[in-house]
Amino acid sequence: MQPNPTLDQLQIFVTVAEAGSFSAAGRRLNRAQSVISYGIANLEAQLGLKLFEREGTREPQLTEIGRAMLEDARRMIGVLQRIRSRVDGHHQGLEAEVALSVDAALPSPVLVRVLKAFEAQFPTVMLRLHIGTLGLIPDHVVSGQADLGIGGLLGDVDVHLVRIGFMSIVLAAAPSHPLALLPKPVAIEDAREHTQLVVTDQSERTKGRDFGVFAYRTWRLTDVRTKHMLMREGLGWGGLPRWLIADDLATGRLVEIDLESFREVSSPLFAMHRNDRSPKPAAAWLIDQFKRQLGCFNEFEPGEVPEEERGHRSAP
Repeated sequence: MQPNPTLDQLQIFVTVAEAGSFSAAGRRLNRAQSVISYGIANLEAQLGLKLFEREGTREPQLTEIGRAMLEDARRMIGVLQRIRSRVDGHHQGLEAEVALSVDAALPSPVLVRVLKAFEAQFPTVMLRLHIGTLGLIPDHVVSGQADLGIGGLLGDVDVHLVRIGFMSIVLAAAPSHPLALLPKPVAIEDAREHTQLVVTDQSERTKGRDFGVFAYRTWRLTDVRTKHMLMREGLGWGGLPRWLIADDLATGRLVEIDLESFREVSSPLFAMHRNDRSPKPAAAWLIDQFKRQLGCFNEFEPGEVPEEERGHRSAP
């Protein structure tokens, strides 16, 4: 049984095919042309195939089987290069995987930009992404299910915090909703009489506590996207991130509710990790990228939480 092709032989094969000649491949690989020719001849002998047509042409031309094998060779080189990169990353302390827990209220454009950059920066690092709401994010961090959490805070939590940005919350309703038809500002007594849609914390962290709930009658939901959909259909009013409903406000599918006792809230967003675990390179890079992207998105450069506030904080 003939030995399998080596990575060096495959690299020579691919380089000759891409460069167009043995001499050009030799220059790219910093090797003599005779070494390149010998490498191709050995590979063809091992495979029992003719990869290049040399007779009657000025430059070697791929044969039909050579063209078919070229993509296989490229894939094999890619796999071996990823193995090398993964090993090098391990020696440098790079994670094999990052578990990331992100609040669903985080601006989607920011999440997409960060993850695209992450894929390019860390091609060998796997990602485990969980999208949750409210207290689930710090719960995942504290329990070790997530290496890094991105979201806001409600209640006390023993984690290390870095402030990375903010999120504006506005009250809104469909244009046909009774509150949208009242003169502004809307009295709190009027708002209390209409069903408010509220996202409920699925963790135990804020059990029995409400934040920003004004109405006597509420519908409790588990996610922001469903709340958004129901509000557009006129099935209640409530607060949503401005970025999420910006198009609806611009087109009139939703209108802002000017509640007399409420002003637009800028809720802080944090990157969080356990106090006993310092972020490894990929997670630390993610913190910086979320901070940068949110800074651009919010048109301000957020700072870190002061030292005395880190590790134990209750968000408003």
